[in-house]
Amino acid sequence: MDAPEVPILLLGDAEVGKSTFLSRLSLGKQTHTPKDSLPLLRDLDQPFPFNIRMYNRPYRFEFYDTASPQNYTLLRPAVLVLCYSIADPASLQSLHTKWKAVVEQHFSYDEQIPIVVLGLKRDARCEEDYGGSVRPLAGNGYGDSEVLNGRTIVYPQEALKVAQGMRCDRYSKGGKSDDPACAVM
Repeated sequence: MDAPEVPILLLGDAEVGKSTFLSRLSLGKQTHTPKDSLPLLRDLDQPFPFNIRMYNRPYRFEFYDTASPQNYTLLRPAVLVLCYSIADPASLQSLHTKWKAVVEQHFSYDEQIPIVVLGLKRDARCEEDYGGSVRPLAGNGYGDSEVLNGRTIVYPQEALKVAQGMRCDRYSKGGKSDDPACAVM
């Protein structure tokens, strides 16, 4: 029995970690590899395949990265993954201000396409980040001078709120130590 192919399109701002996520995904279970030794993924190699078994059935996930020169608006994905960087609140806000419109304009042909919000670069967050506050997104009504340890991060509850507000099907946070299949499904 051939594994069904599931095209998955990653959308999000530049530098949020989409390509690094796919590089780690290509390593399979070896997710603790240092960043400088990650395989280089070439745009010509797209889609990036990932074979998985779920519910005792094989699947072939085919990931497309928007860093590609290929016109991603012509793709017919089965799943859309909206990516943001946990280390960059502006990239989370961009999901709502930019990428939601892209999804509505180019992928509204099927309202049944699952949309997942995925937080990347989780390893940029450290334990000290949980004890304080972060600089909020512009225009959310909070103070504008809250910065923790000179860094800016996104808390999970902030991203979940944005995902719910956009009526996305799922929210997950990924990072260097997460199982990539669980992050997407």
